[in-house]
Amino acid sequence: MTQLSVIIITRNEEANIGACLDSVSFADEIIVVDSGSTDATVAIAASRGAKVTTTADWPGFGPQKGRALALATLPWVLSLDADERVTPELAQQIRQAVAQNGDQAYALPRLTQFCGQWIHHCGWTPDYVVRLFRRENARFSADLVHEQVLVTKARNSKLSAPLLHFSYPTPGHYWRKLEQYSQAWALQRHEQGQRSTMARAFTSGMVAFLRSYFFRLGFLDGAMGFAVCAMQGQAAFGKYFALYCLSHQPDPLTPK
Repeated sequence: MTQLSVIIITRNEEANIGACLDSVSFADEIIVVDSGSTDATVAIAASRGAKVTTTADWPGFGPQKGRALALATLPWVLSLDADERVTPELAQQIRQAVAQNGDQAYALPRLTQFCGQWIHHCGWTPDYVVRLFRRENARFSADLVHEQVLVTKARNSKLSAPLLHFSYPTPGHYWRKLEQYSQAWALQRHEQGQRSTMARAFTSGMVAFLRSYFFRLGFLDGAMGFAVCAMQGQAAFGKYFALYCLSHQPDPLTPK
């Protein structure tokens, strides 16, 4: 049977990493690349039998996942985040896909929980993400955030069982991720020469909310759906506002 490596990057994920690793106990190899955790993440991962590597720096999500991929040794790779869980049904589909050794990559339907409620609309579902792929035919993009798996051969398929995503147990988790992602996104775009205006930031926020709440049926998720759509609007505004601020930083050598 063709073998499977699981790769995970972590930083201070002691609340998540144990359950994540338990959900992929069927894998033949588990790689964890940790970037300076100050909690028990590394110890928990090692106790579950993972091969743990620590890095002194943080190059961004894409490059860090590239490091984890470089450590994998088996033909098939499943890339996970620490706050994700593979259900028994999905585990069975993954085993079947790997055993058949057919298509080059598979997209998994991710189902995300927000403050204890599963979100079935808002543009969050269906959320297909390429996570299972043949090692020699794929790499991660160099994006600091929102990295992608780039597959060199296009024979891709989809699995049907959901990948559970416990990303936002509280609003605070969302706001912290929003700040981190907005700043990284804005810095990357600024270095590429892109600029923004306040009008662009405002319009992006409004469009994101309206699209998520009305066109992507966020209202069907009730009060929590409204909260998710409002926060998505804030996220869209926030990243373009961060880019606007970078574009309008004063020259420290220019007198006021």
